[in-house]
Amino acid sequence: MHAKDILIDGYGRIQEEVHAVVDGLPAEQLNARPAADANSIAWLVWHLTRVQDDHLADAFGLDQVWLAQDWEKRFGLDLHARETGYGHTPQKVAKVRVDSGDLLTGYHDAVHEQSVRALGRMAAADLGRIVDERWDPPVTLGVRLVSVLSDDLQHVGQAAYVRGLLQSAEA
Repeated sequence: MHAKDILIDGYGRIQEEVHAVVDGLPAEQLNARPAADANSIAWLVWHLTRVQDDHLADAFGLDQVWLAQDWEKRFGLDLHARETGYGHTPQKVAKVRVDSGDLLTGYHDAVHEQSVRALGRMAAADLGRIVDERWDPPVTLGVRLVSVLSDDLQHVGQAAYVRGLLQSAEA
């Protein structure tokens, strides 16, 4: 098995979990925040997808799906077009609202498709390529891919926890 196959599998697991956490939830639950300063499922899924889109597009020299496929317009958020959610205040988190889970999963699926295509074309030697010199040591493609994978899995786990909280409150 090649490293790219492991990465493709890992990113596939993110996609599976995104669908599992969003499936069947009405907009009210997707947008609900368990506390005033907590994140909603909608924000968590939007954010993890924006991070994957932004970071992998940059690392592979691609256009962001968010902009290239008009997802920014479809979401219609009152946020700067390039925002990913990093450093969002509770007020900005509150701006990320959706009418249905289809919007979240549609955007995630489009990003996942671009990510898998890029990963599939990658050679093992590419993993050592420097993609971000703003850090010390500079960030390689391999480190960036694992970092995004880790971050996305954490956020989808948080979204699953919020789903559990909301469902237990209904019972």
